[in-house]
Amino acid sequence: MPTPAAAAAAPAKAPVTTPKIAISPEQVWRDLVAWVQAHGAEILIALAVGLVIYLGLSLARSLVARLKDRPGERLGFRALVGRAASKTNQLFLIMVSARLVGGYANPPAPVAETIAFLFTIVAVFQAAVWIREVVLGLIERRTALERHSETLANATGIIRLLVTVVIFAVAVIVVLDNVGVNVTALVAGLGIGGIAIGLAAQGIFSDLFAALSIIFDKPFSVGETITYDKSTATVEKIGLKSTRLRAVTGERKIVSNANLLQKEITSYHTLDHRRLKFAIGVIYQTDPALADRIPQILREIVEAEGGTFVRSGFINFGASALEFEVEYDVFRPDWEEIYAIRHRIGLAILRRFKAEGLEFAYPTQTSFTAAPDGRLIMPYSDHLPTDPSLRD
Repeated sequence: MPTPAAAAAAPAKAPVTTPKIAISPEQVWRDLVAWVQAHGAEILIALAVGLVIYLGLSLARSLVARLKDRPGERLGFRALVGRAASKTNQLFLIMVSARLVGGYANPPAPVAETIAFLFTIVAVFQAAVWIREVVLGLIERRTALERHSETLANATGIIRLLVTVVIFAVAVIVVLDNVGVNVTALVAGLGIGGIAIGLAAQGIFSDLFAALSIIFDKPFSVGETITYDKSTATVEKIGLKSTRLRAVTGERKIVSNANLLQKEITSYHTLDHRRLKFAIGVIYQTDPALADRIPQILREIVEAEGGTFVRSGFINFGASALEFEVEYDVFRPDWEEIYAIRHRIGLAILRRFKAEGLEFAYPTQTSFTAAPDGRLIMPYSDHLPTDPSLRD
């Protein structure tokens, strides 16, 4: 038995390795020739069946693709299926057929592995094309009624680019993973790179996604008059980074999309009517019976001039007037028409009140004077001194 010192001094044995057997092209060719000679009939049957499958798949693709051209369904779900089917590649149909009949003739391992490898690559990228078409079709369906072609065209181009890059990047990772490549480091690198790019372009992406939100969610559209903060303006253009508005006072305002969406926005586009009111004051000397008729008089005026009467009545004893109020609706979408109707109603009130003998009140103040004994002196001329020398 060797001593520990002798064992330590003995050289270490080299690990036993299994030699790799290299397959030469000549060997592959000989295997193929032998396979064809041994399974000639099965190969011919597999080719015939594969051709039938390919023709059947091609016919099915053509029938389904017609759905996208049906009238009235250009943006329907059937049209989306037809649109995706029309993007089916011929190579994918060939590989599906080969995959289905590949095992019938018991092909050699290199042939079977090649068919499986090519089928995996083609199928993954074909699925990416289908998903891309469906996603873009849904986006177009969502924006079908959008009238702002310039903004939508710019946004659609960016959306197409982003969708294409993301989907095909995932497809490449799936293919690499299926062929045995370790994609963990690649995915981690892409994630870190995406985070870095996102942080560097945070402001740009914020405005971009805000623009997409405006286009898809439609809080307002070009041509609408909106109020945000304390400003009222008409939307002139919705860009990818900012929105341009024209204030009612004439100035052009440019607001970033992200900043605009953070504010409370009031849109007058869907407003089918506006409620207006007039506050009216008449003098205290008005006859109560005549004052009692004022609400009915105002109602007749409003209805005669195209407004919809809501309510009217006495509201307050003011400092210088008996205060009344009239509220009415104007069912017009155009502010110019509403403005004109309000003008006509105001002048009609002025004319009718004058005809009825109703006097509008205005701020007044009456001064009373008293004699030394406390008696009111009114008017002054009755109590002036008779001696002219005392009048001065």
